[in-house]
Amino acid sequence: MNRSEPIVRRKLSDEVFLRLKRLITSGELMPGDDMPSERELMERFEVGRPAIREAMQALSNMGLVAISHGERAKVLQLTAKSIIKQVDGAAKIILSSSKDTLEHLKTARIFFERGMVREAAEKATAEDVLRLRATVAEQRGFRGASEAFISADMKFHTQIAAISGNPIYVAVSEAMLGWLKEYHTEMLIWTGKEKFTLTEHEEIIGRIELKDADGAEKAMIKHLERSRALYVMNSEK
Repeated sequence: MNRSEPIVRRKLSDEVFLRLKRLITSGELMPGDDMPSERELMERFEVGRPAIREAMQALSNMGLVAISHGERAKVLQLTAKSIIKQVDGAAKIILSSSKDTLEHLKTARIFFERGMVREAAEKATAEDVLRLRATVAEQRGFRGASEAFISADMKFHTQIAAISGNPIYVAVSEAMLGWLKEYHTEMLIWTGKEKFTLTEHEEIIGRIELKDADGAEKAMIKHLERSRALYVMNSEK
């Protein structure tokens, strides 16, 4: 054999990380359990404190443990939301520096939400419809308070995703809305903008209540195509 296959020696912290991750993924440590103390891990693996701390930080970055000062780290329950949150920082950096990426996100959101609203129209119960109406009523009370109005707007769209019963859809919805809000939302402070949003939300709910998937999709596309202009790069504001 002529092919070179060098064996790369791992850093101590990498080896500790793999062993700790195995304790979690194997079920030896369950969500809610305390991780062993630094001293216990140092003695168990016969390594120094820096290697333990680097490994624990890597676990924290993956969302596998929560580290609190002065307390033992706790094992976390992995969820779709916690997994997607791991890319949150990188996504925000990309979006804040690229107009093209922002446009891609707007388009992806429309593609995603038209599917979500179709599913909502097929699956929504009377209770789901009441929850959506309550959110729009809440949003109506926030006219003139842009931050609260937009938070209610995000809640409305996430509730539509939640009707699917799929937590991955909810996590993706929350992530996309959060990225748009933090970096690119032009606050709804102009006369009439809030009125349009409320009317469009009510139209969407009406289509969902009638189990009209095609109508709900058309109403959602109309709503998002109008509102996409409200999301602009910070440098354009």
